[in-house]
Amino acid sequence: MLLSELLNNISVIQVAGSPEKVEVKSITVDSREVHPGCIFVAIKGFKQDGHKFIPQAVSKGASAIVLDNNDAEFDHLFKNNDVVKILVHNSRKTLAQLADALYNSPSQKLNLIGVTGTKGKTTTSYYIKHIFDNAGMKSGLIGTNKNIIDNIEVPSKLTTPEAYVINDLLNQMVSKDCTQCVMEVSSHSLELSRVEGLDFNIGIFTNITSDHLDFHSNFENYLSAKKIFFDNLKPAAKIIFNNDDPNSSKLLKNTVAERISYSVNNPSDIKINNVEYNLDGTKFQINYMNKTYDVETTLIGLFNAYNATAAFGATVYSGVKIEDVINGIKSTPQVPGRFEVIGSQNKKVIIDYSHTADSLDQALKAIKHIVKDTRPIYTVFGCGGDRDKTKRPIMGKIAEELSDFVYVTSDNPRTEDPNEIINQITKGLVHNNHKIVEDREEAIRSAINNSEDNAVILIAGKGHETYQEINGVRHFFSDKETAEKYL
Repeated sequence: MLLSELLNNISVIQVAGSPEKVEVKSITVDSREVHPGCIFVAIKGFKQDGHKFIPQAVSKGASAIVLDNNDAEFDHLFKNNDVVKILVHNSRKTLAQLADALYNSPSQKLNLIGVTGTKGKTTTSYYIKHIFDNAGMKSGLIGTNKNIIDNIEVPSKLTTPEAYVINDLLNQMVSKDCTQCVMEVSSHSLELSRVEGLDFNIGIFTNITSDHLDFHSNFENYLSAKKIFFDNLKPAAKIIFNNDDPNSSKLLKNTVAERISYSVNNPSDIKINNVEYNLDGTKFQINYMNKTYDVETTLIGLFNAYNATAAFGATVYSGVKIEDVINGIKSTPQVPGRFEVIGSQNKKVIIDYSHTADSLDQALKAIKHIVKDTRPIYTVFGCGGDRDKTKRPIMGKIAEELSDFVYVTSDNPRTEDPNEIINQITKGLVHNNHKIVEDREEAIRSAINNSEDNAVILIAGKGHETYQEINGVRHFFSDKETAEKYL
């Protein structure tokens, strides 16, 4: 597509050069990915300012540069290299607009479902994708664990990728004749305009508790970021929302979309009843349109009854027959690292991504509900570095109160001293039922080898992740593989 055509879709302050001569092949924010025919969008990040990499992008053959910092020092560089300069008000929003236009608005050609909330986004998305597949509807998924185009997996680096990656993925789904797509929508992506302009038909709200305060500073800002998603839904869209969450009314206050509620405790359009679960799965009933449906899933816990019901609502309102929805929920496989039970003998290990105070609390309460004081509970956990520090002692307190014994260890320390993180966790510990083992493998080994034969061991925090990030370097590490090794 000619650059001059693309520019018709965005608001610009200034264009210098000959956009009518430039054939655009791609867009990127990473100067290392630049090639001839590429637009480089300079974005001010939190650690780096993309404007500093403009010379590198020009040297690699960028055909055009989008920037929102009008620094004249680059003008001679653009002119001498025949690069089109595009000055805009907001590079991030412009990136989303350009990506949508370059790929011919692929979100409008799909039934696009967005899932947002603190917990349950990944599992709910997996349920939805599997239900569509089970019903014979070709679909895609964009999420934390991986991206899927029909049945082809594409590696995932972010919960919600940059706008040009999203639109590229959606375009590939359209080209593969997909009609459905489910996407996890993070608070970061909303704050950073990554989903700007996408045409969502359905939005799902799972729940909201304190998270990402290193980025949002406080809960009010985090709530406001999530609210952006619902504020921007079109009138014809539908919202499937958790009516048991006390913040749902605040989030949906200004939306013009139709609201469909689900809940366990409050009156709702889709009511969850009689939830029962053990280490083999969960059974419950859904009451919808004055009819009651028996639902089973191999995924464990009350929270998975909520997740499955959110998926029920989204897929029923996407035209899937209720019988196919229920069958799809029943056959949905285990989501990697989401309350994943392993262990062939009596001793069981549960791998879970619970990395917030609320998610750790729910995971441990689910285990206590299952074992009913008949089996000892051990917890192995740490907290990530360069992230919200306020949750560390709170998580320590929760782990200690709900476990028989706790191994406090390292998670992803990133650039922080792992022992300092552990010290902050232990400020919440007041009993003697814990041990500090900084090496994560040794902590897992100790928990498995030193626990009773009928113990249930929760390894929390990393879930599906297969690395530990230490001083900016990722080293291979899998909680699941490590647990299996010592089991």
